[in-house]
Amino acid sequence: MRALTWQGNLDVRVTDVPDPRIQEPNDAIIAVTSTAICGSDLHLYGVLGPYLSPGDVLGHEAMGVVTEVGADITSLAVGDRVVVPFNISCGHCWMCGRGLYAQCETTQVREQGKGAALFGYTSLYGSVPGGQAQFLRVPQAQFGPVKIPQDGPDEQYLFLSDVLPTAYQAVAYADTPKDGTLAVLGLGPIGQFSARIARHLGTERVIGVDPVPGRRAAAARFGVETVDPRETSDTAGRLIEMTGGRGPDAVIDAVGMEAHGHDEAAAGKLAEVAQRAVGLLPDGVAQKVTDIAAVDRLDALHVAVKAVRRGGTVSVSGVYGGEIDPMPLMEMFDRGVQLRMGQAHVKRWIDDLMPMVTDTSDPLGVTSFATHHLPLEQAPHGYDIFRDKADGCLKVVLQP
Repeated sequence: MRALTWQGNLDVRVTDVPDPRIQEPNDAIIAVTSTAICGSDLHLYGVLGPYLSPGDVLGHEAMGVVTEVGADITSLAVGDRVVVPFNISCGHCWMCGRGLYAQCETTQVREQGKGAALFGYTSLYGSVPGGQAQFLRVPQAQFGPVKIPQDGPDEQYLFLSDVLPTAYQAVAYADTPKDGTLAVLGLGPIGQFSARIARHLGTERVIGVDPVPGRRAAAARFGVETVDPRETSDTAGRLIEMTGGRGPDAVIDAVGMEAHGHDEAAAGKLAEVAQRAVGLLPDGVAQKVTDIAAVDRLDALHVAVKAVRRGGTVSVSGVYGGEIDPMPLMEMFDRGVQLRMGQAHVKRWIDDLMPMVTDTSDPLGVTSFATHHLPLEQAPHGYDIFRDKADGCLKVVLQP
């Protein structure tokens, strides 16, 4: 089959790889009909390269049609249409029993000290072949895949694989009072849906922060106020000013480890240089350095903790990988800031999200969300325009 594979720093290619096959009795195979490029896929371009090997199949946002099931699978049948959550969870362990599916004890990658295995996301998370391919093997298929109606366009459901649950969890963790204010840093896919979901659920005021005009305009159509961080030297101060000198009740950091900003330009530039330098080291050395001394670009996270009101909550959905990141802990402690974060527990939020995506009024704008649709063969181009925010790119959907 054809699949998008990692070949080295800033080098992904569509190549021929072996077709997946049933390996365990609770596996399923799906023919992928749509798969998307995620912002966290871009981290694999350089920052997390030491944990990849040439030929690894990428991608963790996929849906399709079941073509084969293992002997123990009774809940799925050939021909079923399914969305595949990006984290692989069993549904019956201690963690899954508490809805903590991203920490599934059955698939935890213990040798790396990490949580549940993920599709297409490095040896840190199990080296499971991903979904930017013509076919996908789905482990733990007795629980993971979400059956969806046979009708309706793929994109009505595709984002249930990652983007929508991640955004919903960010909003749930923020726990903004209905009459309060939520600020969302970054209006890429996660930030866009976080802002839209919060508004749909009744949050009175949502403020989105992003330097890209098209992204601000997309959020504004859903009743979100917007801020261009390039127009101020102090984004946190601007958010505090907009909320009567108190600060937003909650702030979502939907940016993560590769944030760019001028609020802490020197520190951010140093972290960027460090990330690139580690990416050039031999894999064994780079892995050790990352494990004990990795740093992130913290512009967005520091804006979040400095902007949120006293006693407020910072909800982190952007991916971080640092081990020695400096944080203003005295200020956070004094101000009573709550911090919540983590991989999304996808299946935990599906029942909440399904009415929104099946609503014929499309309240979240899922069917018109993707700005670019490309055949799988053009996936490298999709990575480039998504990374560079070129041609108004907000989300790329690939069709194998």
